[in-house]
Amino acid sequence: MVKTASAPAPIEGFAAAEFQDVRREFERNFAERGELGAACAVYHRGKKVVDLWGGHRCGKSGSPWTERTMSLVFSVSKGMAAAAMGVAHSRGLFELDQPVACYWPEFSRFGKRDITVRQLLAHQSGLIAIDQPLGTKELADHDALAEILARQQPAWQPGTKHGYHTLTLGWYQSELIRRVDPQGRSLGAFFRDEVAAPLQAEFYIGLPSHIDQKRLAHVDGFHRLEVLWHLNELPLGMVLSAIWPQSLVARSVNTLRLQNPADMGSLELRGMEIPSANGIGEARAIARIYGSLATGGKELGITPRTWQELIAPATLPPQGTRDAILKMDTRYSFGFSRPSRSMQFGSGQTAFGCPGAGGSFGMGDPDEQLGFAYVTNKMGFRIFDEVREKAVRDACYRCLHATRSGRRAA
Repeated sequence: MVKTASAPAPIEGFAAAEFQDVRREFERNFAERGELGAACAVYHRGKKVVDLWGGHRCGKSGSPWTERTMSLVFSVSKGMAAAAMGVAHSRGLFELDQPVACYWPEFSRFGKRDITVRQLLAHQSGLIAIDQPLGTKELADHDALAEILARQQPAWQPGTKHGYHTLTLGWYQSELIRRVDPQGRSLGAFFRDEVAAPLQAEFYIGLPSHIDQKRLAHVDGFHRLEVLWHLNELPLGMVLSAIWPQSLVARSVNTLRLQNPADMGSLELRGMEIPSANGIGEARAIARIYGSLATGGKELGITPRTWQELIAPATLPPQGTRDAILKMDTRYSFGFSRPSRSMQFGSGQTAFGCPGAGGSFGMGDPDEQLGFAYVTNKMGFRIFDEVREKAVRDACYRCLHATRSGRRAA
């Protein structure tokens, strides 16, 4: 008989004295906001100041979320992929303003010759869809996938506007890394060796088979048609466009033909590299990586030149900030989302991060020297500012403000 979780498992972990408000809001998520299982972590000035977890990693079995639980985080993965791109740039493996085809000649076909790496990483290339369904056979064969990617045509004139490359961005990043890395590693392998390992951060793009399945959170997903009952939580233009199968929105999300977004973490797909969407890891790992980047990235070998690119204002396309896919105001650079009118986070314009479907979020705030992550296995419907995550993030900034005020008063 299937056991159903009833009372929440206790909140465990720690929050430093000056970050107790973060713990209170995290606890309220379970007591008042219906959270199932979650973890949050904060690094401030290089020091871990929050590391909390609680609830159930599986709502059906009632298994508790433990210190070592990892979860699918959807597009939070894009931030981890972007961190790998930052390391590669610091090592001189590519230049942002060079055409992608300079490193990957086959990419130049079908109107892609002049697309720069900067435009690709800023979601300006128009390569939002794949002209055939992709399965595990194609995803497991990097050479075959590269050939498929090389023949795609941009959905708009590259560089004129931007639109969220929901699934495709990570595959293009991975092939670029394969072409420029002296070892020919995929993005998942490069990330493992050059980002996760130096920081001892347990996060994977392509989950290794040796990972104990009991460590993985079961993500409560939903059939994609359920979004019709949550139109007040999503950009209406995006939902209406998605109804038409040939729209840019529909084409951007239908590459894997999934009816439930949580299937991204299925046994079949979790071992594949989908760098834009199927990263699996710990909240503290995400916060650790962002915390390093937000303090200059010296542990990762980030050079001053790369650092300036990471924190520089997003370069906007001529048609402005309107996102062709999300139908809202967005800004992107270097593979990260940046603060915008519709997606406000951080304490200033130098912040960078990536939200994930359902409510997970990771970000770095250089102005505060802060790395933040919230990971949940209960999917909401908002693209950004899911109420549980936002409550904890807002508490984090209240704590920072109170600490500064206290220092001034003293």
